[in-house]
Amino acid sequence: MLDSVRVRLTSWYTGLLALFLILLSLMTYFIFWRNTVQRTDSDLAELSDAFLTTLRSEMEDQPGPDVLKNSAQVAIIEHRFRDQVYAVLGPTGELLVSTNDLPAPSPPDHTSPAVLLSSSAFRKFAEAGTHVDRLFQKVKGGRDGYRGFSRRFDLKGQTYTLIILQSLHSQEEMLEGIRQTFEWVIPIALLLASMGGYFLARKSLAPIVAMSNQAGRIGAANLHERLAVQNEKDELGHLARSFNGLLDRLDQSFERQQRFMADASHELRTPVAILRGEAEVSLSRPARAPEEYRESLTVLHDEAQRLTQIVEDLFTLTRADAGQYSLTTRDFYVDELVADCVHSARTLALAKNIKLTCEATQELPIKADESLLRRMVLNLLDNAIKYTPTNGSVTVACRLSGKEYALSITDTGSGIALDLQPRIFERFFRVDKARSRSETDGSGAGLGLSIARWIAEAHFGRLELTRSDAGGSTFTAFLPAGPRAKDSRIA
Repeated sequence: MLDSVRVRLTSWYTGLLALFLILLSLMTYFIFWRNTVQRTDSDLAELSDAFLTTLRSEMEDQPGPDVLKNSAQVAIIEHRFRDQVYAVLGPTGELLVSTNDLPAPSPPDHTSPAVLLSSSAFRKFAEAGTHVDRLFQKVKGGRDGYRGFSRRFDLKGQTYTLIILQSLHSQEEMLEGIRQTFEWVIPIALLLASMGGYFLARKSLAPIVAMSNQAGRIGAANLHERLAVQNEKDELGHLARSFNGLLDRLDQSFERQQRFMADASHELRTPVAILRGEAEVSLSRPARAPEEYRESLTVLHDEAQRLTQIVEDLFTLTRADAGQYSLTTRDFYVDELVADCVHSARTLALAKNIKLTCEATQELPIKADESLLRRMVLNLLDNAIKYTPTNGSVTVACRLSGKEYALSITDTGSGIALDLQPRIFERFFRVDKARSRSETDGSGAGLGLSIARWIAEAHFGRLELTRSDAGGSTFTAFLPAGPRAKDSRIA
């Protein structure tokens, strides 16, 4: 049952509310009880003042030997109530006059004043009151006890003690009523609050349940579906939008993976078919001339080399995507690397009578993976030479641009159509898909630019198509001018 979020939220809410209500009730009860005690003490002090005023006034008006006792009785009669007991003690602590000497109604707890005044609790309180000027103390007696007040006063050169006992029965009845009120109000409030909390939790979590059910139905076949967003401004709307963004990325990744697998299968199928066909042709005739076997082996070698290159490129991109390709960095000069790559590509350029020039006039030190940067430059050169017609030209320029090295390769080909330019860095994408794969056209698998862009990004740089029109195309690789290449695993 506690596996449900609604139940857990309701339990936490009810528990915290119960704790809050109990603490609030205790604080309220304590404050009320404290105020009641203070009000009782204040009333007792005021009553003692009024009693002594009446006592002194009566002593002035009444002559005789028992004037103190008579005056005290008059004061008691004038100020007595059902829940109060008076006692006047002499200088030595003896009881001179008390409520017990007068006919008076019994306190509300039906305790006789004689019994109360003769109790040990009263004697202890009276003994303590004769040693201090004022004393407030609870005195045991009756059903709920008494609030006692003791006050010493001087009269005709003698020190007497006035004791007033206030019954706590009515006060306890009132406090008991408050306790009983809390005892049934708190459970009812918790019951109503838990029901309301469960309803609100269920209503609040209903969109999450709906999103969970909808997400559970989304699979590879319907990855294009998205969660419904009821309110884009609240937390649930933010969750739905975040999940939809995740589905968008997964959908795009899934589509790229499907396209990648389809293109890879298509690219690998052709050389494999050529290898198999050539081998079958060679084996179909029992006797052939050595020249024919050499020609077949040459075809097999070329296609195997092409197949090996495709597999190596795929393996490189797969390791890069998985973050398992590590860079081996060292210090070298970019201008020297570019010059070496241009020198290596001259054979390809001469085969098509293409003019290949290099413009690198300054030293450009860098700390990077030399083999990867060499591969990037060679891929760009190979791509430029492939799509440059005979008697054209390819220019390589390397310069410092701000805090970056700008390595540009410009050809004089026919350029790339505007609608195809955003896709030129996609894997297995070729501008002219009708182009054959014969040795004369030099067509590749469409992975060179993808690998070149990844190499640039692995060195915190970027590869861009900076110009493409009828006069040719320019690819520019921007590399940071400093030792910033990653030395660990890269993605």
